[in-house]
Amino acid sequence: MAKRKREHREERTHSGVAQTLARVRDSQQSPAESSSPMDQDVEQNSKADDGGDWEVAGSKRQKRLKKEPTKEKGNYPSITHSSQARLQSIVKISDLQNLILYTLADGTGPQWCSVRHHANVRRVVALMVPGLEAGMFDGSIALELEADAMVGEDSTSSNGLHLPVSGGDGDQLGKDMSGVTTDLPADGVAMKHAGLSSQPPQNRRNLNVSPDDYYPTKLALDSLPDPLQPLGHVFEHIWPVKTPGDEKYAKMHSPMHSLLIAPIPKAKEDKDWKGPKPPAESKTWKNQRTLVTELFATTDELLDERYVVHPAHFADDEKLYATHSALREKHETSTDHGWVDTRKLATLADGNPPEHLIEAGAVTAGRHILAMDCEMCITSPVGVTPQVFSLTRVSLVDWDGTTVLDELVKPSDPITNYLTPYSGITPELLSGVTTTLSDIQAKLLEILTPYAILIGHSLNADLNALRLTHPFIIDTSLLYPHPRGPPLKSSLKWLSQKYLSREIQAGHGKTGHDSIEDAKACLDLVKQKCEKGKLWGTPEASAESLYKRLGRALRPKRDKANPMGPDEFRSGAYIDHGDLSRGFGQHAALAISCSNDAEVIAGIERAVAGDPESPDTAIRNGVDFVFGRLRELEYFCGWSPSERPSSHASLGAVVAQTTTLIQQLHDSLPPCTALIVFSGSGDPRELREMQELQKQFKEEYKVKKWDELSVRWTDLEEQKLREAAAEARRGVGFLVVK
Repeated sequence: MAKRKREHREERTHSGVAQTLARVRDSQQSPAESSSPMDQDVEQNSKADDGGDWEVAGSKRQKRLKKEPTKEKGNYPSITHSSQARLQSIVKISDLQNLILYTLADGTGPQWCSVRHHANVRRVVALMVPGLEAGMFDGSIALELEADAMVGEDSTSSNGLHLPVSGGDGDQLGKDMSGVTTDLPADGVAMKHAGLSSQPPQNRRNLNVSPDDYYPTKLALDSLPDPLQPLGHVFEHIWPVKTPGDEKYAKMHSPMHSLLIAPIPKAKEDKDWKGPKPPAESKTWKNQRTLVTELFATTDELLDERYVVHPAHFADDEKLYATHSALREKHETSTDHGWVDTRKLATLADGNPPEHLIEAGAVTAGRHILAMDCEMCITSPVGVTPQVFSLTRVSLVDWDGTTVLDELVKPSDPITNYLTPYSGITPELLSGVTTTLSDIQAKLLEILTPYAILIGHSLNADLNALRLTHPFIIDTSLLYPHPRGPPLKSSLKWLSQKYLSREIQAGHGKTGHDSIEDAKACLDLVKQKCEKGKLWGTPEASAESLYKRLGRALRPKRDKANPMGPDEFRSGAYIDHGDLSRGFGQHAALAISCSNDAEVIAGIERAVAGDPESPDTAIRNGVDFVFGRLRELEYFCGWSPSERPSSHASLGAVVAQTTTLIQQLHDSLPPCTALIVFSGSGDPRELREMQELQKQFKEEYKVKKWDELSVRWTDLEEQKLREAAAEARRGVGFLVVK
């Protein structure tokens, strides 16, 4: 027996539990208000049934888009500090990045702030304002509009805010702190600030971090300095934000890199590894065979690494050729000073092999590839700087791993330090050696044909010892950059452990290195690069641009140009001073170069509102994420050098302009837009000075006696360095949803 099909009226009247509860809740409303869309459909269908002969089997209603969130409905997004929060650490810039990913893509929910209805956040604007300091809010950095006056020596409160020295006047201290109120947990845990005004100021900055340091501070609008009043109208709290760095070596890392470079999501590793871990990207990596010629160091890279560059690099520009020749004469690196340039290479094009030498499918592209490593000893007199390193061993290995050349060399000057723990060279090894540097140069000129490629790790040091130039260089220290970026470089030993699973330089610090072993390690690193692709071993292999990460996230239907059209992906914009063709801006859908802060704000407004003239739909309707940077305050404070002098008369004036622009930006943003403002760091100037002092001390200490040093580095200087690093890493941040 066939089952009876339920009629439309019967199906409608069987309500679910949720709808029944909703009717009970709305039972006291007027009939017009309490009737649901379903009831209205039933009523309309019943009228249709009574008024005609047609039977209505059912209706397919179109799926309605969600209505705009409003504060009255309780679904409006917000990002705030909860008084019940228990913060475990100071907010880091990477936490701000995760907040962006949480609201727009696939990030995890933050534990340090309260985010409500994050799915209703339409756009996110992150604005970096270097030069903005916590001391401006508590009075320790004066912000007079006519003339700047710094308040004596300053100390630092436990939450990282500078406290002015008031000569023990507690009332004055309380007055200076009246513009900020620490927002600690409601139960009064660690109420360290309760008696803050009665504590005597400390001359030594406190490096110890207490739980109080983690919490934001409430902005009191009526007590803020006039230049900061616009921020009080926009934000409720000022957050301490810590810049990434290395506490062991007292270093600070790039805040922009920390925000705009995101880790690639990956599966949890099964176990922990000791030492350098194998590259995690190898599990999902797709090989892209790359010709070895695509790995050449460019002319700019060679100059940046202080190579003596072969003349073929400048053959197409007579002016540059003449300038380079003059520089070689000045620095005594010309052929008149004992240097040699590989022959038959008037231009770079002379290194292109004929077609019959190029084997189909081979990554060598018809080139003769040689890996080089040299060992040197010091021949300069003791105590003389800079030290002179002279060649004592040179090794060459070809593409197949065959040793082409491995010879000891007797320097022309007496050796003052054999550097045996690193070079492996001893007086016994060089006993009876008659080969000179000129002999090795002659052999290399025969071996290094126009089609030859030299491979090495920081090869400029080897070529300086050889006094030789060659145009085609592959430097593994550039192919595998340090994870933290330049000027740091990864050691060959570390790269071999991580990428080759090979232990080399076992005699480091004892019996020295083996140049053949090092040359083969360089060769195998290049081979792996040719097999895997150019991005292998770079930060982009395990991390990627934040714009790329967002570019894989789908836009909600409500934000699409056509809600019923094809899928659209998130897009981003990068607004900053200067040339944006390289760096972070190259990954953004829209990059706008500016010359002043007002143009940056206008560019952000344009990116958020959309560009009707753009052929890209994502840009035409406004991007989802915008990063911008205001730099005029940074230039005025001397945090970064500027080619143009500042037009501002005082610190207060430039701060007032900056905060006014921030308020202008906030007022122009559409509803449901999150605005994140952060300084990036604290004042880095003292840290730079101490780092330069430490560098000078280390250079002199190698070659001078203690009483001859022009720089002293004691525990006092070490403490100052660490204090300066801690101070430089203390930034501030502000959060709000428009």
